[in-house]
Amino acid sequence: MNRLRLAFQSLSPAAYQGLLATNQALADGPLGLPLLELVYLRISQINGCAFCLGKHSQTLRECGVPQAKLDCLAGWRASERFDDRERAALSWAEALTDVSEQGAPDELFEPLKAHFTDAEVSDLTLAVALMNAFNRLAVGMRL
Repeated sequence: MNRLRLAFQSLSPAAYQGLLATNQALADGPLGLPLLELVYLRISQINGCAFCLGKHSQTLRECGVPQAKLDCLAGWRASERFDDRERAALSWAEALTDVSEQGAPDELFEPLKAHFTDAEVSDLTLAVALMNAFNRLAVGMRL
């Protein structure tokens, strides 16, 4: 196990607290914790963040999400365990996580409108950005 490179939480407390406040605002928002955590877990899979994989898997289990669904998350496109709302959110999350590869194409944005309000799309987009920030902190600082 690698040791923490820098104690970023105490070295940059105001910035870190801002991330935590954003996280709490999203958790209290209209998307619902299970969907947010599913998106967070998928992003953490893509980014290879072991700390976040454990954290979000545990939270999803505590929310009552079946382990069989979590086991299929990396292959969600081929699984029947995910509904259309989750699929739209996961597609958007993957696109923004790999934004340098594919951008944020209209064909992934448009399906969001069938399942989310404009405010929810905004929250979802902020959630994707936030989790990518947390993953980069955890991976970069060896959390």
